[in-house]
Amino acid sequence: MNIEISKLSNGLTVISDPMPQLESAFVGVWVNTGGRNETRPVMGVSHMLEHMAFKGTERRNARQIGEEIENVGGYLNAYTAREQTAFHARILKADVRLAMDLLSDILTNPTFPQEELERERQVVLQELGQARDTPDDIIFDHLQTAAYPDQPMGWPILGLEETVSAFTREHLKTYMTDHYRAGDMTLVASGAVDHATILKMAEDMFSVLPSGYGPVPAAARYVGGEIRDDSGDLEQAHLAFAFPGVTSLGADYYPAQIYATALGGGVSSRLFQEVREKRGLCYSIYAFSSSSKDTGTFGVYTGTSDDDAGEIAPVIAGEMAAMAENANDAEIARAKAQMKSGMLMGLERPGSRAEMIASHMFTFGRVLTTQEMIEAVDAVDVASVRRVGANLMQTALPTIAAVGPVGKLESAARFANRFGAPALAAE
Repeated sequence: MNIEISKLSNGLTVISDPMPQLESAFVGVWVNTGGRNETRPVMGVSHMLEHMAFKGTERRNARQIGEEIENVGGYLNAYTAREQTAFHARILKADVRLAMDLLSDILTNPTFPQEELERERQVVLQELGQARDTPDDIIFDHLQTAAYPDQPMGWPILGLEETVSAFTREHLKTYMTDHYRAGDMTLVASGAVDHATILKMAEDMFSVLPSGYGPVPAAARYVGGEIRDDSGDLEQAHLAFAFPGVTSLGADYYPAQIYATALGGGVSSRLFQEVREKRGLCYSIYAFSSSSKDTGTFGVYTGTSDDDAGEIAPVIAGEMAAMAENANDAEIARAKAQMKSGMLMGLERPGSRAEMIASHMFTFGRVLTTQEMIEAVDAVDVASVRRVGANLMQTALPTIAAVGPVGKLESAARFANRFGAPALAAE
């Protein structure tokens, strides 16, 4: 990677990542704000603003924005996460200027037309309804809410019906004025680009962004808890378990990733082999390790039947304990190979590269080299993976989210007892 980094006078970071063999480019702007930056009355405003940015500017209406990018065969999209919001375009190399112009227009000149807000409000309400009808999606909202109760880190990114229904143009304008500031924004262009051209375009198009930084969100506090929802008419029980994890800056970040991969990251993992292949308790099961600067969670998801829900939780806890005790060289080497191949394959796609670069800038203040990342993975050994597993087994604060027929799933107290919680009284 031959990355160049510059800063505009207003504080916007501009990064180019040339891939001269390509005929296309990916250009994106990442804003260091998301769901965890909101207040309760405007829960979901980050996501609504992301939608509304495409609904009209001082120079273009919503239809013109869509037509201009599609006239050249490109696409323009965005997403909202808990910590960042991203706006991005994929185009042929001859159309990079158009992509930059469209991105700057929606980020510097949005008008938030009232009639579009009313229409988009209905779209987001439909999106909320669709999420609730998709149990393997909504389960993770429940898991986040149970792990981080009564704080922005645990609120649903889409918001709630009552907050979405109450949004006004002033809410959007105020949030954008407060949080969309150049110091908290990073522009990344990857693919058929060169730095001098991208920097000149950025100076011409993005210098009007206000300087400075937005408010710093409150620190996240992992608490742990339980949410069970058996109100729907579902065939399967969707179960997710979470535990306090590691931060993205923590010394155990890479061992935690390898632990998650070895435990439940593929068909050769312990959970897949034991729970699906040997016992036939589920169709899908996997583990994950998610990190931010000030918190992290380790988790496991599975979908199973009502009858098998009572058996699956103790099996998951048992495999976690076994990994902490006897993780071996072969499976750790396999997990490291999976992680490295995922990194290197991602570097072949300009969108993945741009997203990684933006993530590194927000997390580390610089872009890690490929060699640094590979060396960090290679440095993980069996002892460090066992240590991560042992720490998980000592937590007294597991989280459970369950949707569907979950009457036979063991209680949160009994599940916690398999970890660091005090022993249950005899029943």
